[in-house]
Amino acid sequence: MRSPRDYDDIPGTYVQDATHLRKGYHLNMFCMSLNQAGNREEFRADEARYLDRFPMTEAQRRALLARDWLEMLRLGGNIYYTFKLATFDGLTMQHVGAAMSGTGMSVEEFRQMLLDGGRPIEGNRSRGERARG
Repeated sequence: MRSPRDYDDIPGTYVQDATHLRKGYHLNMFCMSLNQAGNREEFRADEARYLDRFPMTEAQRRALLARDWLEMLRLGGNIYYTFKLATFDGLTMQHVGAAMSGTGMSVEEFRQMLLDGGRPIEGNRSRGERARG
């Protein structure tokens, strides 16, 4: 166990510290394997079988197969690496961002939110801020 960090209180933040990186190592190494054309073909042919090469947790495996982008980040995935899977699927960063928003917004709505300056900071600074109202 590690000591609590200031950033632990920020909702939706998965900082890539040493603990988080260790947790997601095999998930991220799977994503990196998609850099090779032969690996992409093997994965495309049988995703579940290809994943057997990587000793991920069952939760990581489920999140990956379900393309649950936010859950992959929670389970130690790094957005840089998991985006390789999104690219494999033909998705853009906006597709992944919309899916991770948790609001059910469309890609177009997500893009417009970004163009409008993003989410408001009020209520998103820390969990303690929410508790204080």
